[in-house]
Amino acid sequence: MAFIEGILNNQTFAVCFISWFVAQILKVILTFIFDKKIDVSRFVGSGGMPSSHSSFVTSLATSIGIQRGYESLEFAMALVFALIVMYDAAGVRRAVGKQAKILNKMIEDIQEHRKDVFNEKRLKELVGHTPVEVLSGAILGIIIANIMV
Repeated sequence: MAFIEGILNNQTFAVCFISWFVAQILKVILTFIFDKKIDVSRFVGSGGMPSSHSSFVTSLATSIGIQRGYESLEFAMALVFALIVMYDAAGVRRAVGKQAKILNKMIEDIQEHRKDVFNEKRLKELVGHTPVEVLSGAILGIIIANIMV
């Protein structure tokens, strides 16, 4: 019980959660604005604008920086963690999404000729982020942390 109470009273965790939540809500709103459809799966899905991963980790680093100091070991660790997550989102995970798109097209082309070759579901293509999506998420996380802490 003390663990749950501690988490619920942890300001830094609250900042991170709110930052993630706002980013996910913005994905649903932006999908509605640009695609003219309500897609609630965007609330829990990865990829898209803004990066909730970036928002989450930059709000963590910013919150720690404000509370412990930007010269602290805790801030340095959070910053390194944030940079790794954002690099992964725009690099590795984005490449995975591009590969999934190509593989899905290849499977469609093969299935046009032979229906019995693949029974797998389509691979998820929206996995990573563009640099703009990562930067937008990072800015969102920094702003929310500065407002809340």
